[in-house]
Amino acid sequence: MKIEQIYTGCIAHAAYYIESNGEAAIVDPLREVQPYMDRAQKDNAKIKYIFETHFHADFVSGHLDLAKKTGASIVYGPTAKPNFDSIVATDGQEFKVGGVTIKAIHTPGHTLESTCYLVTDETGKQHGIITGDTLFIGDVGRPDLAQELVEDLTQELLASHLYDSLRNKIMPLSDDLIVYPNHGAGSACGKNMSKETTDTLGNQKKVNYALRADMTKEEFIKELLDGLTPPPAYFPQNVLMNIQGYESLDAVMSKAETPLHPKEFEAVANQTDALVLDVRNENDFVKEHVPGSIFIGLHGQFAPWVGALIRDTKQPILLITPEGKEVETITRLSRVGFDNTLGFLLGGIEAWKAAGYETDSIESISPEVFAAQYETAPVIDSRKPGEFTAEHVVNAKNIPLDYVNEQLAEVPKDEKFFIHCAGGYRSVIMSSILKARGYHNMINVEKGMSGIRTTDIPLTVFVCPSTLK
Repeated sequence: MKIEQIYTGCIAHAAYYIESNGEAAIVDPLREVQPYMDRAQKDNAKIKYIFETHFHADFVSGHLDLAKKTGASIVYGPTAKPNFDSIVATDGQEFKVGGVTIKAIHTPGHTLESTCYLVTDETGKQHGIITGDTLFIGDVGRPDLAQELVEDLTQELLASHLYDSLRNKIMPLSDDLIVYPNHGAGSACGKNMSKETTDTLGNQKKVNYALRADMTKEEFIKELLDGLTPPPAYFPQNVLMNIQGYESLDAVMSKAETPLHPKEFEAVANQTDALVLDVRNENDFVKEHVPGSIFIGLHGQFAPWVGALIRDTKQPILLITPEGKEVETITRLSRVGFDNTLGFLLGGIEAWKAAGYETDSIESISPEVFAAQYETAPVIDSRKPGEFTAEHVVNAKNIPLDYVNEQLAEVPKDEKFFIHCAGGYRSVIMSSILKARGYHNMINVEKGMSGIRTTDIPLTVFVCPSTLK
């Protein structure tokens, strides 16, 4: 038996490849399905099943494209109601993949249809459990996503279901089982996930707060919901795409891989009200960019920030990318359901300038210059509230990037202000959004807090984020 974790760091997601005796299964595939097909071909194996642990919110699954290309059957857990052909398993139903047995264990809580898959090898030994978003390493799935789609489902009710699922379905299993979760640190599907992507169930029973043996249901619900921030706005749209179906990735790529000369680029932007998305490095963006464009760098947490800030997955998008990064950018947009890319600027910013078009810039200063000037104007910290509470510049104001649209009225309009984040990525995203909204009075601080800490600027006393409630 082979069981391999296929981890995609940019969205902190793990899919799984299981192979035995010439048959294979894929669990929770991403949108680009060719790598899974190539992996099976390498083993001379036929993909028999595509197992889905639940209707995902943070990405669009590749289940439909993979099923169409391979003939594999899509499998969901009990209560799932997809709008396409699939097997809706009963609790405890077993599936054979070569000599391996995969057992569906219904574990409602993260969502009602959430299901884990217990993998037993050819010798009859229980090897591991693929837990989806039910159990992570160091955490459990958030229970507030399904309530966006089902009115009478509260986060408290789902948290109660999750408590029962963990106690009655997961914790009684063998301590030596390997836990294979859907996500690691950086995902918005939990609060405090570990950077580790596998562990034994026995160790998780010792170290995972949610599996504490003496925890009451009331304590579990309180701890799980405490500090839970609102989910990104695109999550419900991705859930619906995973339930109802979506355009094939091949069709999306065919439309999006359209090179546009500067004059064509400008015309399409004006005719469609497209958002111009610049995915280059932040240092390049601050020096020069197409006026009105939004920066979200490809090298950072690109897809999650696109989803959190652009929000509408149907928004028409025009791209400005580093040379050779067009396909990667379109693919990563499609992972979170943004399928309406209309093309990219051929030749990039250099071609734009050569065609006689104007560029804009963002004033940006070093931490050392900031240290000499920070008392002359307001300071906005664009990090998350937990980061800000742990340590910040004295008298700085926290406007998290996630909520810039909601807190726009709090941004100074008629006086200059400084803006920073942790390392220089998020502050440029926020500056670009503010510029597109008509704010031109910000000064970006390069390197963010990592640079500010090397100066003598007074900071609040550091508090370890893990101790904050």
